Amino acid sequence: MISFKQLPIEAKAAVAAGVVFFSMMLSRSYLAEKLDFRTRRWLLRLQMALFANTLMLMGSLHVWRSTVTMFTRSSATSSFCFMLWKIAVFMFLALAHSSFFTLLFLVAEEPYFFSLAAYTCLGAYIILIFFLFTLGSVEQAYKFFAGRGTKAGTGNKNRTALKPVLSVLLTVVLTVVGLLNASQPPTVNSVEIPVHKLPSTMNNLKVVLLSDIHLGPTVGKTKLAMIVRMVKALKPDITVIVGDLTDAEAKIIRPAVEPLGELDSPLGTYFVTGNHEYYTSDVSNWFELLKSFNIQPLHNENVKIVSPKSTSDWFCLAGVDDIEADVLRYSGHGMDLKKALRGCSSEHAIVLLAHQPIAAKWALQERPDINLILSGHTHGGQIFPLNAGAYLLNPFFVGLYKVGQNTFVYVSPGTMYYGIPMRLGSRAEITEIILRSP
Repeated sequence: MISFKQLPIEAKAAVAAGVVFFSMMLSRSYLAEKLDFRTRRWLLRLQMALFANTLMLMGSLHVWRSTVTMFTRSSATSSFCFMLWKIAVFMFLALAHSSFFTLLFLVAEEPYFFSLAAYTCLGAYIILIFFLFTLGSVEQAYKFFAGRGTKAGTGNKNRTALKPVLSVLLTVVLTVVGLLNASQPPTVNSVEIPVHKLPSTMNNLKVVLLSDIHLGPTVGKTKLAMIVRMVKALKPDITVIVGDLTDAEAKIIRPAVEPLGELDSPLGTYFVTGNHEYYTSDVSNWFELLKSFNIQPLHNENVKIVSPKSTSDWFCLAGVDDIEADVLRYSGHGMDLKKALRGCSSEHAIVLLAHQPIAAKWALQERPDINLILSGHTHGGQIFPLNAGAYLLNPFFVGLYKVGQNTFVYVSPGTMYYGIPMRLGSRAEITEIILRSP
């Protein structure tokens, strides 16, 4: 029987990841009621950071071997430049690994430079792993089709060395492009959506949709103030924030949230939770903070949006808690569609706010009479190559979808970004939705 000491280091990292994951499940099941809120919050975040790092360790070992170890037999390894390269690769990997811990120690009104650097390295790390794997697969396929009879020689060695060099160059280029793209203000996307049974007096009602701002290590007050200015310039009747506003506790990041107090939509500003609100374990304090800025959380509840032209005309605006609350066993929270739609009949138009597209799908299975669902969560994949995974994991990926005869689902690609200050294959967006009556 092979002992743990005899296992390859990648296998040890996989075992460590499994142990951390098991501890997460164990603490959620058996310690949730025994620990106070603050301790549970720190334990969850620490476990998530450790789990991510143990998984990354396997990739980091591959990066080191591909970009450093494989060149150690070269005569250039004794040079000063190669020593600098080793230090650069080590620092790159160390920063990428440290990114998950910034949530614990480096959150303030404005992002710290270290946090921005760490999350940039994390984004570059993801891209680099992808290219090393892809080019490695191409190399193996070439060897297979070329035949085993090919003798090893200088050409083969050059092709092997080309893989990490090309991977690094592509990573650098895409990282720069991603950083420049994400540094731009969100684009304003105007969408007209027909809403079945919307009163004619509410035709052309303007709803501004915000999602996935992720106030935290890399998004602060300056970016939020920019978003608020852009929203006010659109002069919406209603503003809705469909989750993942924050990654931090309300008390720590309160100064960064102050620009939200300038939102002044005449028919109100509304908020529903995303999965990241529950990761903060501070939802109640966030609800109180948002209420102080005249933003109404829809905690499995609804409001009547009354026409400014006729008090007898209205539609039902409802919001559900994010489904992650059920997974985390967050007391008093969880998606409850029946409660959220209590009093909303099919005689009036129904608009639902639900952070995750999978929640939108579940809602339509239960209540097909919902006319419009506004979601976020996917970020449009945010960066390549995560786009493909986000597309496959969500029933609605990004943009407008028609479901059945009278229902639409709109998924925002996000107004900012999560952690990694990059966007590749996606663009941050503020969505201006014009509701049309039939």
